[in-house]
Amino acid sequence: MINSMTGYGSATGECDGVTYVVEIRTVNNRFFKTRIKLPEPVVFLEEDIEGVLRQQLSRGMVNYILHIKNVSSDVFFDIDEKALQSYVERLGGIARGVDVNCSIDIGNLLGLPEVFSPRVPDEAKAGRVRETVLNTTIQALSALKQMREAEGVVLAEDLARHCNQIEDKLGLVRQQSKSFLTEYAERLKKRIGELLGAGNVVLDEEIVAREVAVFAERSDISEEIVRLQSHIEQFKDTCEGKGGSERAGNQLGRRLDFISQEMLREANTIASKACDAKTIHLVVDIKCLIDRIKEQVQNVE
Repeated sequence: MINSMTGYGSATGECDGVTYVVEIRTVNNRFFKTRIKLPEPVVFLEEDIEGVLRQQLSRGMVNYILHIKNVSSDVFFDIDEKALQSYVERLGGIARGVDVNCSIDIGNLLGLPEVFSPRVPDEAKAGRVRETVLNTTIQALSALKQMREAEGVVLAEDLARHCNQIEDKLGLVRQQSKSFLTEYAERLKKRIGELLGAGNVVLDEEIVAREVAVFAERSDISEEIVRLQSHIEQFKDTCEGKGGSERAGNQLGRRLDFISQEMLREANTIASKACDAKTIHLVVDIKCLIDRIKEQVQNVE
């Protein structure tokens, strides 16, 4: 079955008294792209997180955010007290030298170079943090995939409904194609009879038959109808995970996009060959339905 590229999942994990909250949002995108936002103390995990996301997802724009909660001041951050004291003394000396009475905001001093910096965890702690964050990420991905699967069911039903409507319209086109040659021959005979009647000229049936044969060859849409029907069946099989779609793995969205393009190609050919208003109107309806399919397919993983 197909999956949507739109979804949301979150999960929470804890390690050494610190709470890690992972949020993952995905939207449709032609390719796989990630936007990972991590707190500075755990930026060393970005590559590992990227790898997990690529293993679990194949298409879409992935927005990943990691929040850290319940963090004590000495867990992930260091304050260089000597550097801070040096700044205070130098700034105080400058103020006294120019006879300026001012107060020093310690909070602002924390942004100065080498005063406030993330604490690099030792190997053991880094290993525990990595395991916790990656496990939490997998849990969030599981929730995300459940939502994408649920939306995929709705997408599949909508796509199947459009395909069935196209098949109904195509059946009417097939029926119309069987009768419009006869109608064309009758119209041709009538028109020629009107033009030649005043001169008492006898209508040559062989000439009419030859003209109808040329018209029939030029306007024959039987092959296009067969190919379009084949594409529809292949599209429905792909949505259901049958046949060649098994080899496509998680790239069902790209496969469906390609098939829908071929469906539109055949519909355009039928429209260019159609010579009667009924068929043209039916093909316009078919092309509208294919356009809806193409829009929906853009959200399939």
